[in-house]
Amino acid sequence: MTQQTDHLSATFAALADPTRRAILARLAKGETSVKDLAAPFDMTQPAISKHLRVLERAGLIEQGRQAQWRPRRLQAGPLRDVADWIGQYRRHWEESFERLDAYFRDLQDRQEHGNGDDDDRHTNRPR
Repeated sequence: MTQQTDHLSATFAALADPTRRAILARLAKGETSVKDLAAPFDMTQPAISKHLRVLERAGLIEQGRQAQWRPRRLQAGPLRDVADWIGQYRRHWEESFERLDAYFRDLQDRQEHGNGDDDDRHTNRPR
């Protein structure tokens, strides 16, 4: 297993939880305090802290330091790595969509030119 795969595993594990995804969505708007991050959730401060530690270990957030204030901020690098990894499969998806599009065009051509005899079975039209 490569180091990138291990890093991807940590990122995917962190992203698997909806609370952590919501935290990342909030941090995408700018850095904020743990108290503000915890506000929308019905959970204890220690529970939020656990979620933040998972995100920090995955490299998705970091803790800043401004006097007594310790804001958290998003680190988008691991998300870019996930997007790059998923992007490897883009060609497969595009080819699949192109085949599906060709199939639908063929069906439409058959219907428009009266070659859709099989369609009569699925409607109440007489043959």
